[in-house]
Amino acid sequence: MFREQIRVLDCTIRDGGLINNHYFTDDFVCEVYKALSKSGIDYMEMGYRASRELAPPTEYGAWKYCDDEKIREIIDRAGIESNLKISVMVDSYRVKEQVFAPADESPVDMIRAATYVKYIDSSIELVNRCHDLGYETTVNIMAISKEIEPDLVEALDQLAKTPVDVVYVVDSFGSLYCEQIEYLVKLYREHLPGKEIGIHCHNQQQLAFANTIEGIIHNANYLDGSLLGIGRGPGNCCLELLIGFLKNPKFDLVPILEVLQDHMVPMQKEIEWGYIIPYMITGILNEHPRAAIAMRKTERKDAYAEFYKELGQSLD
Repeated sequence: MFREQIRVLDCTIRDGGLINNHYFTDDFVCEVYKALSKSGIDYMEMGYRASRELAPPTEYGAWKYCDDEKIREIIDRAGIESNLKISVMVDSYRVKEQVFAPADESPVDMIRAATYVKYIDSSIELVNRCHDLGYETTVNIMAISKEIEPDLVEALDQLAKTPVDVVYVVDSFGSLYCEQIEYLVKLYREHLPGKEIGIHCHNQQQLAFANTIEGIIHNANYLDGSLLGIGRGPGNCCLELLIGFLKNPKFDLVPILEVLQDHMVPMQKEIEWGYIIPYMITGILNEHPRAAIAMRKTERKDAYAEFYKELGQSLD
């Protein structure tokens, strides 16, 4: 599908960092940057801009913090001309000492505020702050499959009054189906006139790609994906599938395939992510994948039926 307004954001380093505490090497991040640049992808999300007080540097790699200086190191190391924009994500309800330089003094183009409905005020404060500094902004409302519609609508109506550029439909638990994606994208569009709608899907039920397409059909123009779907637990919509689907001549699939064969496939042999039965179970039950992640670290990691019964009973 070709539509001029569509923008693609790769969240390989940010979402993928959730499975290794953001300990990606500079060489790997640089190779991803070069591949995305050559492929014509619109945005690369380098990681989080997180508080060192809340996330001690002894426990996390550099991409938990995404300092401007560190991002510049990668861009300089790549040594190529690139139109690739850089984004970072901030948990709006965990903002501490983060200092943002004016956008024209930073390598970062977009600040993405991750939030929950109950913390929507914190995302609005962050958006206003970053907008005044010249950044593009998004709000990614997480866990909407757990929210009641009146609360979600109230949050959207609040965001409609802000300068935020994009508001994302986020299927945090991979529990949504295409009919629900259609409904939610239309709901967001109704309550956010003049704003762009984004879509960020997780793959618990192998629906991340299909649900992203559903969002596109109903005019979600900002699309998230990651290389080989890398991300916490079951991961995300696969960037390579998304680019293959869009049929936009500005995108080149070859550099993406090269970074997949050289880096992502070997990495998946060392770090587990993607569709497996325990994550499917959490998706069906509309639960955070943390229970499945914990279960995979035990001797009972393949006790699927037992896990399903236990998790289901805990929800009764």
